[in-house]
Amino acid sequence: MTTPPNSATDTTPAARRRGIQHALTVVRTEQLTPHLVRVHLGGDGFDAYISDADPARLAATDTYSKLLFAKPELGLTPPYDLEQLRETLPLEDLPVRRTYTIRSIDEAAKTLAIDFVVHGSDGIAGPWAAAAMPGDVVSLSSPGGQFLPSQDPSVQRLILGDDSAVPAIAAALEAMPADAVGRAIIEVGDARDEIALTHPAGVEVTWLHRAGAEHGIPLIEAAQSLPRPEATTDPDAVIEVFAHGERAAMKQLRRLLHNEWGIDRRALSLSAYWALGRAEDGFQAEKREPVGKIFDE
Repeated sequence: MTTPPNSATDTTPAARRRGIQHALTVVRTEQLTPHLVRVHLGGDGFDAYISDADPARLAATDTYSKLLFAKPELGLTPPYDLEQLRETLPLEDLPVRRTYTIRSIDEAAKTLAIDFVVHGSDGIAGPWAAAAMPGDVVSLSSPGGQFLPSQDPSVQRLILGDDSAVPAIAAALEAMPADAVGRAIIEVGDARDEIALTHPAGVEVTWLHRAGAEHGIPLIEAAQSLPRPEATTDPDAVIEVFAHGERAAMKQLRRLLHNEWGIDRRALSLSAYWALGRAEDGFQAEKREPVGKIFDE
């Protein structure tokens, strides 16, 4: 079994400056589903956001940025002087970071789009997106990202994810060659959370509905019911897997894909976008601990 030549390559960019903030302005919003809001951002900060980015990161289909959100009642204006704010504000009033996939970038229109999962007043980013109005400003980090589907039509493809991975999955499907073949299995709350996806005719897309089930269970069970890919037994076959979502579910999928099926780690773009019961601050901190690691070292 060989690995796809363009999958999950990590080119650490010299141009990507950690800590830099880009203040972008809300241009418009779209209500895609009852729980999904797309926010289009642009304004004077767009050119700097693009020029500061590593082109390889922008080309990735899982491109992401970290957004900073401040409590509205504090009247803070992006970009934030975080060092100064740490000296003057209590910890609970500091802007918080949330990581989001960049769904698309339109350099001609000088806008980028981010999809936010919204569940009423839960969380910080979702309520902000639900209430966002043209002219609102938000602070973004320079983009990261590393997955780009192989353009080799012989690659066997498998995509697995939940609501949080839908933007990256949609972008990956759009970037595949027209004659690509494979499967994409996506878990969401119910039929209202499905969105139209553009994908090659040879890539079968299946939507799963939790309908009250524990998060990740439908996705895990669907993956376990799949036949073992031919590429795991044919040394000349090429496989490419993109699997992202809730952390416990991704650990279960790692056991299936890597431990049981024997798919090489280089062929796996497999990571957690979030963890059930954890705010992002705790989730990010745990990445450095055993509980936060997807692969056994």
